[in-house]
Order: sequence, then structure tokens, then C-alpha cells
Amino acid sequence: MTASPWVSRFAPLVSPGGAVLDLACGGGRHSRLFLARGHGVTGVDRDIAHTDAPGAELIAADLENGSPWPLAGHRFAGVVVTNYLWRPLFPALLDSLADDGVLIYETFAQGNERFGSPRNPDFLLARGELLRVTAGLTVVAYEDGVVEDRAVVQRICAVKGDGPVRLP
Repeated sequence: MTASPWVSRFAPLVSPGGAVLDLACGGGRHSRLFLARGHGVTGVDRDIAHTDAPGAELIAADLENGSPWPLAGHRFAGVVVTNYLWRPLFPALLDSLADDGVLIYETFAQGNERFGSPRNPDFLLARGELLRVTAGLTVVAYEDGVVEDRAVVQRICAVKGDGPVRLP
């Protein structure tokens, strides 16, 4: 599986060689993207048995069922999350961003029910939710809507810091 176009578009904003966190890394498509760009990558997922990302540090953690946040005190130049939502992690993710760190987040939003899974509101972002969660960051880009008549998504690229951002 290839990297998300959203993640690929904003990957150049992550400081060259800076460490990247790929949360809910799954098969490793975004870990591989950042490894190929010369970044150190830490991938976290409940099950890493099928994660294909040679060179990445992989951490198995069931964060929804009581595993503690395994990266307390770590800072990353980039944090990537796609197709995953567990709201209690928002504070840890934002705290994991280094100064000038880039958050690239893309997942399903309310309205996706008409296209299929996920349908559970616990796993669907509310309108504008990513904007509210990232209120202290500099938003580079934000989208909220229907993609290719197959899903409703919300996505954001935001930078920790208040300086001007070099756009990709």
C-alpha cells in the first residue's frame, strides 16, 4: 500500500533527519515513506507483526486498553496519524511534538456512516474537531469533506510554533 497523498504532500515540512512518530502504523506505509526520506522512525501499533518497515523502531502497545503511553518525554520532528482516532491520546501526541514539529493527521469524520465503516461516533471526528484540538499550533492546511465519493475525512497539517512555515 502506498502512502497517503496528504502525508506525502506535507512530509517535506518535517525537519530533515528529524525523528518521526507513526502512530497506528499498521503495515508501515508511512514509516517506509519517512525512512526513505532519511528520518528515524518510531512506529506504534497494537499489533506490529505485519508492519513492514525495516529500520524503524516498532513498539507494540494497546493504547485503548490500558497500555501506558510508551513515549513519555520523547519529542518528534513529525507525528503522523492516519485512519485512527483515540481521543485520549491527543494531549500525548501534541506533547510529543518538538518545537517546529509537524503534525500530519488524517482520519474519518462524521458523515462517513453513509459510506461504511467506521460508523461508531467514537471513531469519527466531529466537524472542526482537529482545528479545535490543534488550536495552539500553526495550521498549514485543513480539509473536511467527502473524498472520491467513498469516505468523509478530516485532515490537518499543523506546526508547533508561531513562525512562518515554508509551504511544500
